[in-house]
Amino acid sequence: MEKTALLVMDMQSSILSNLPDTQELVSNIKEAIKAAKNHQIPVIYITVSFRQGMPEISENNKAFSAIKPRMADIDMKEWATIHPELTPEEHDIVIVKKRFSAFTGSDLEVVLRGLDIQHLILTGVSTSGVVLSTIREAADKDYQLTVIGDCCKDGDEEVHSVLMNKIFPRQADVITLSDWVK
Repeated sequence: MEKTALLVMDMQSSILSNLPDTQELVSNIKEAIKAAKNHQIPVIYITVSFRQGMPEISENNKAFSAIKPRMADIDMKEWATIHPELTPEEHDIVIVKKRFSAFTGSDLEVVLRGLDIQHLILTGVSTSGVVLSTIREAADKDYQLTVIGDCCKDGDEEVHSVLMNKIFPRQADVITLSDWVK
């Protein structure tokens, strides 16, 4: 059987505060983490963060350059803090990325190779951001992929639905949390 890892992506309090009603999402991901640990599946937390002042962000990057002025004085360490109900344990791996994909600007691929991981279970926010970008890149890198649909959320429910039902199944298995914890 292939070695599997659970990716918990962008579950930062600062990001979740921009979405309505995230308590069910947090509870579902907490249950997914518990199930992974019960089956000795490594949990890898992915956060997005930048140096103070965001020098990594070019004005050519439409998405990130739009938030750069608002974030000039934000404490990046605080901004990158994972939701308190999902706080990583001491032995959990936390990876910092610089763009939407969990691979971009991070050492995720090196860690996955070191653990001999071949199958990624994806969770997180947002569906149209980190989940979409990570699926695309991970598929190109030949990982087996599973998305836990009710462990992902997007600010646009229609976009979330289209991705889960039409786009993601082309490259990943899309399942429910209850199916995964069985």
